Amino acid sequence: MTKREMNIRIFAGKQIPHPLFQPRIEPWFVIHKERGDLPPQCQDKTLLELYDDLDLSMRYISYYTGMPHPVQTQYSDEVKIREKTQNGTKLVVIDTPYGELVQQLKLTSDQAWRTVEFAAKQREDLKKLAWLYHHTVFSFSAETFQQGSDFIGDRGAPQFWVPKSPYRALSHIWMTLTDFVYALNDVPGDVVEVMKAIDSSYDSLYEQLVAYASQDNHSPQDSEETEQCHGLKIINFGENIDAHLLNPQYLEEYLIPFYEKRSNQLRRAGIYTHIHIDGSFRPILDYLADLPFDGLEALTPLPQGDVSIEEMKQHIGDKILLDGIPAVLFLRYYPRAELQESVEKLLNSFHPRLVLGISDELPQGGDEESLSRVKWVADYCRQW
Repeated sequence: MTKREMNIRIFAGKQIPHPLFQPRIEPWFVIHKERGDLPPQCQDKTLLELYDDLDLSMRYISYYTGMPHPVQTQYSDEVKIREKTQNGTKLVVIDTPYGELVQQLKLTSDQAWRTVEFAAKQREDLKKLAWLYHHTVFSFSAETFQQGSDFIGDRGAPQFWVPKSPYRALSHIWMTLTDFVYALNDVPGDVVEVMKAIDSSYDSLYEQLVAYASQDNHSPQDSEETEQCHGLKIINFGENIDAHLLNPQYLEEYLIPFYEKRSNQLRRAGIYTHIHIDGSFRPILDYLADLPFDGLEALTPLPQGDVSIEEMKQHIGDKILLDGIPAVLFLRYYPRAELQESVEKLLNSFHPRLVLGISDELPQGGDEESLSRVKWVADYCRQW
């Protein structure tokens, strides 16, 4: 049985020969390769060769892999975007009939652009954002997905994330959280109009995802050969939720209705879904079991998170847990015995409704000891 088959069988509620270990080590590998300080045993290896060497499963098509993302963004001819880059600073200016949206980004040490000045800062900017999304369409590239699927091969079910919910797009991409919350309370009607525009811009994307998956004529709930299917089977909602930054009232009012609408669209086409919750989550524990997803990704227990493994088990119902091992336990500052205890608890608590991994990736500051611990977990899962 391949890792891809095992991956799909977990979501289909079927048995697998042993726990599947699917850690995200791509950022760690890429950054250490760029710095020239990879451990000796993997200095001459490609990313895929390292995955195979460690006998790991892979999840994402385009996360630090160099592969293009299957979700593409297209603007109408009316949208004019100007960029200027100088000395590690990038200025992005979007022209709208209502004025400019200006975003500033800085290049970090890991060669990623991080926003330091958000584009929407006041009420007038909301009208600009609404106009922008009325002239934006998100789409699915079947060709790019197939390219990524071939890249991952049988290492796992090829996955990617869909664009953030309208609430999270505003509060995470376009505005500071403070400005967003003030706007939501001061001018809720204006904010809701932007949310509607964002949601509408996703319509084509979800229609295309459904059409592509439906070509398979396999339903994960009904097919006895689900594990043989090499199509589009699992999609992530990359929300990056931290419950300390989310009022449960807003979760109920703005997020859950969107999740229900979009995940149900995908489910009817036979696509499984999971959501990325990688921050504190104690304030929303009581919501987890009823969220309209098949799985919960990156829930992080103690000592890194704010909830114990036992509490996680009590509150997620029959959801699949993706990941679960606190990332800090792969650092040499924590005893290996603590890592072993965590792995054993997770396997005993959640297998077979478990895609074991690191919550949420191998620490980029990790060294050869970190890689050795990854290998230990992989071996442990095969022997469990």
